Amino acid sequence: FYLPLFSLSFCLIRLFSFLTQGAVTDQLSRRQVRVYQLYSRTSGKHVQIHGKRVTATAEDGNLYARLFVETDTFGSRVRIRGAESGRYLCMNRKGKLVGKPNGRSKDCIFTEIVLENNYTAFQNAKYEGWYVAFTRKGRPMKASRTRENQREVHFIKRLHTGLPPFPNTDQSKPFEFIRFPSTRRAKRNRKIT
Repeated sequence: FYLPLFSLSFCLIRLFSFLTQGAVTDQLSRRQVRVYQLYSRTSGKHVQIHGKRVTATAEDGNLYARLFVETDTFGSRVRIRGAESGRYLCMNRKGKLVGKPNGRSKDCIFTEIVLENNYTAFQNAKYEGWYVAFTRKGRPMKASRTRENQREVHFIKRLHTGLPPFPNTDQSKPFEFIRFPSTRRAKRNRKIT
C-alpha cells in the first residue's frame, strides 16, 4: 500500500483538525453573527449586559437586552456580546458572570446546548459543568452551583422587538401586493349557485 508523502501529511492534518475542531478557536472560517434576546425561564425577563454587570431583568425590547451571538468554531461554541454596551458575557474563576470589553479569552466562550425540553443552556468552555444561570430576581447565580437540569440555566432565544439590528434595514419598503383585475370565467368554470 503506497501513499505519497504529500497526501499522507494532508490526511494527518485533516485528522488533527477534526479531533481539535471544538477545542480550538477557528480563525479561518467565516463567523456568523445572530441577533436576539435571551429570555430567562426563572426571572421571566431578558438577559442584559450593562457595563460590567450582567442581569436578567430587562423588559422585551430593551436596548441592553439585544445580544450579538457570534459563532466561535464549527461546533456550537459562541461568544455573547451586548449590542449596546459592546461588552462580552464572561465568567470569572469564582463562577461570577461579568461583562468584559474583550471576549477573546476562553472564559468568554460558551457551548450552546439545546435541551430535550427545547430550552437552551450555555456551558462555559473553560470551566466544564458551569452554566450561565439567573435567580428569580434576575441576579446571576454562582456557576459552580449549577447543573444542566436546573430551571435557572434554561433560556429561550427570542427576536429583538426594538430598533432594527442593522443600519440599512430602516430604509426598506414594506412588501407590496400586486393586484390583478378579476377575469371572466368560462362557462365550464363558473360557480354553480
